[in-house]
Amino acid sequence: MSKKKTILIVDDHPFFREGLRAILERNSGFEVVGEAGDGQQAIRMTKELKPDLVLMDISLPDKSGIQLTVDLRHLLPDLNIMIISMHAKADYITKAFQAGAKGYLFKESAAEALVQGLEAVSKGEFFLDASLSHQVVKKLMESPEKKTKVSDTAYGTLTSREQEVMRLLAEGISTKGIAQNLCISPKTVDNHRANIMSKLNLHSAIELVRYSARLGLIDVDLWKD
Repeated sequence: MSKKKTILIVDDHPFFREGLRAILERNSGFEVVGEAGDGQQAIRMTKELKPDLVLMDISLPDKSGIQLTVDLRHLLPDLNIMIISMHAKADYITKAFQAGAKGYLFKESAAEALVQGLEAVSKGEFFLDASLSHQVVKKLMESPEKKTKVSDTAYGTLTSREQEVMRLLAEGISTKGIAQNLCISPKTVDNHRANIMSKLNLHSAIELVRYSARLGLIDVDLWKD
């Protein structure tokens, strides 16, 4: 019998981690050896457990999952990492692969595609949810002149959570919808919005949308009639 691939799950939502573990426990090829709720815990557990695979969310309380991917790959260069995220925007996907991730899975696809994705990533192959192929991922990595870049200095002052909230606001998602998506309260969303507007010196929703479009954070077509 072949040895099970060991997995560390990194996500700040315990119920979601529990759901991922339940899916993986039904598969004889994988074993969840640990769970981490933030970046520092993930770094410590990676050092201790030396897992074969890390299944990681982008949005963590103390650090972006993209930066954490870089950090963990420095610790274990052969570590295979698959991002699992609610974000489907091209810049998130591109940055994840640039950081060293081998796979990118949307959270809503976890029940159907989690094991398939991990099987590919465990072999060192690229995996991208649904519509994009292995060849497209390679093209994203090999064409730096076409990669999405966010270079505005003010945008860089936002926390990773504020950046998440900003993108959702710019896409027209309601406060309630953002709260549900990010598993936070509407009041917390309002606080993030206030911080975003202050840091970026913006004064209206339209200014926020224009700013986001200028940086390429949203598809302008979303706002066309």
